Amino acid sequence: MGNKRDIEPSIERDFSSQMSYGDYLRLDLLLAAQQPQSEPQLHDELLFIVQHQTSELWLKLMVHELRSARSLLAHDELAPALKRLARIKHIQRTLTDQWSVLATLTPSEYAEIRPFLATSSGFQSAQYREVEFLLGNKDADMVKVFDHDPSARDELATLLTEPSLYDEFLAYLARRGYAVPADVLDRDVTLPHTSSTGLIDVFAEVYAAPDAHWGVYETCEELVDVEDNFQQWRFRHLQVVQRVIGHKTGTGGSSGVSFLRRALDLTFFPELYEVRSRIGG
Repeated sequence: MGNKRDIEPSIERDFSSQMSYGDYLRLDLLLAAQQPQSEPQLHDELLFIVQHQTSELWLKLMVHELRSARSLLAHDELAPALKRLARIKHIQRTLTDQWSVLATLTPSEYAEIRPFLATSSGFQSAQYREVEFLLGNKDADMVKVFDHDPSARDELATLLTEPSLYDEFLAYLARRGYAVPADVLDRDVTLPHTSSTGLIDVFAEVYAAPDAHWGVYETCEELVDVEDNFQQWRFRHLQVVQRVIGHKTGTGGSSGVSFLRRALDLTFFPELYEVRSRIGG
């Protein structure tokens, strides 16, 4: 009747002894976690906090999926690993799209809240570093940044010594009979992966006959998608920072835009890009 939808009789109403939506999601904790530091509270500080907290939640899920994909590859379970990568790509797109919300913050609005950030910075995101380590961008110096947080430091120190997702993919290829160079398989995994001509040869064989190597070929393209998405995230981050603060130094002490721009030169899977120069003669 009228512009109204009646609540169906079967819908639960009494949660005095049952789990509710809010109970399951711990919304009491989640929605109390936004604690602006400005006094009186500045309108735009909540945007800044929510933007970064939601990013951390998506990063948590991405770490979960990357760990699973890595483990599946280590156990020769390629198909479910590809499913994990497909989900990771959607997470990445969501993270990149979120920058458009923060981009609504004008330089004047950000200048008001910046003093309340003190020395906090996204550079200090342990989960972001976990994602980088899992993808292969290892840096022992980065672990030291988290000496103030022993749990985060120890997690990164462990990931530093473990194979990356790419390392496990290359080990999978070797077990399948592909001629992955021994020095690639036996490399020091605490260091970033560097390009191997012998590995480019392996991928050239795959790309020359995709149908004969379909699972591996598909995985290569999924990894390229992941890196491409990561670079889009980095570039969008740079754009938003430049739009909001120009070329000022970052709150964490970095040079800001120029520091972010140098990250665009980093690569996770160099051979998967270099092999493209060989395709089609």
